[in-house]
Amino acid sequence: MSPSAPEGFDAAFPGLFSLAYQVAFRILADRGDAEDVAQEALARAVLRWRSVADKPGGWVAKVAANLAIDRYRRRRRTHLVRPLAVSALDPNVSLRLDLVRALHSLPRRQREVVVLRYLADWSEQDVATELGCSLGAVKAYGARGLGALRRGFVEEEEGVRDVPTP
Repeated sequence: MSPSAPEGFDAAFPGLFSLAYQVAFRILADRGDAEDVAQEALARAVLRWRSVADKPGGWVAKVAANLAIDRYRRRRRTHLVRPLAVSALDPNVSLRLDLVRALHSLPRRQREVVVLRYLADWSEQDVATELGCSLGAVKAYGARGLGALRRGFVEEEEGVRDVPTP
């Protein structure tokens, strides 16, 4: 263990970093930004290790998702457009922006379930344990969250509503 890291953090670091990176990359589609987000999430985790040490995975995944959403929105707001070559490699750039907007619009609990279940690839039982709720609640929040995401994408494709740029 390094002198400055709390007990248990060094052992948990590789798995937590991998989880944070995975969640961030699925939102950002940029390896450098995903690494930055994962590092920031783990830096925050080490500072709060006493309160998150019993269930750090869910906390880190939620923080990574929120940081990635913020980074994506900030990137769009400051008109920092990725180089054409990178955008050409990712044909889903506009879909990714829509996903970020839709995730940001979900109520907190629905967003947590969607992030943990579908971006972090956790089982429903693991999500229920992490969030301290029943399996039925996870299924309900997940179904509502995915339904809201689907409705948002369908409505946008049909031109029913105009999603404001963050």
